[in-house]
Amino acid sequence: MNETPETQSVGTPWHLWLVGVLASIWNGYGAFDFTATVTRWAPYMSNYTEEQQAFFYSFPAWQYVIWALGVWGALIGSILLLMRSRYAVWAFAVSLAGATISMIYSLSLKDVPEGASNPAFAAIIILIAALLLFYAWRMTRRGVLR
Repeated sequence: MNETPETQSVGTPWHLWLVGVLASIWNGYGAFDFTATVTRWAPYMSNYTEEQQAFFYSFPAWQYVIWALGVWGALIGSILLLMRSRYAVWAFAVSLAGATISMIYSLSLKDVPEGASNPAFAAIIILIAALLLFYAWRMTRRGVLR
């Protein structure tokens, strides 16, 4: 058989399932948070003050698009990872770009209400997005994702 490392069938390592499931839970919450905020779902948004809600609702349309790319790219990437698809790399790349642009924009804002923004948490989100991208890239290079 003339199989190259790129075409050889490689088994699924146990850690792919662990990373994929944890990433799906983490990114599923991000998608939920986005959806609840954009739809102004009262049971969820009641956790925020009126001032914080007004701040979230004041985002320009492009900011919602970037945010959507970040959270939905991450969730789709997580699902593609579990499906062992190499397209997980692209989805995680879109997610990382969205998260990074969103954080840069958020840090540039003035008069942010107390509790409406947390730069340390935003940095953790970007770090996790970068680690997921790196993990998916490594699994693709190893032939796990096809």
